[in-house]
Amino acid sequence: MGNEATKNTVLTAGFAQIPKGTPLHEISSMVGCVLIIDVDKDEICDASFTFVMDKTSEFLVQLLVGKTVVDGLKEITEVIQERFLAPGQGAVLQAIRAAVERYVEKKS
Repeated sequence: MGNEATKNTVLTAGFAQIPKGTPLHEISSMVGCVLIIDVDKDEICDASFTFVMDKTSEFLVQLLVGKTVVDGLKEITEVIQERFLAPGQGAVLQAIRAAVERYVEKKS
């Protein structure tokens, strides 16, 4: 991560409940997603997730960095569905959507 605070960026966050009955729910009932978005490009510069295992967050960040958030949710959804094959996939997508929606609402 570079120094995103010096760029024209915002930080937005979204959260979603992890489905009961999944192993992930035993550790945490919620997943959080923080996105740092370049306002000039509407592009994700960096991200973070509230997972216990760092590799999970690192992998998701690699999938998201460089993606456009305005009109780009379809691409983000597709890449997560194709490459993140883990319990809680739906919750991750919902947390990302919530963060993006918060950004889009504020920008409008």
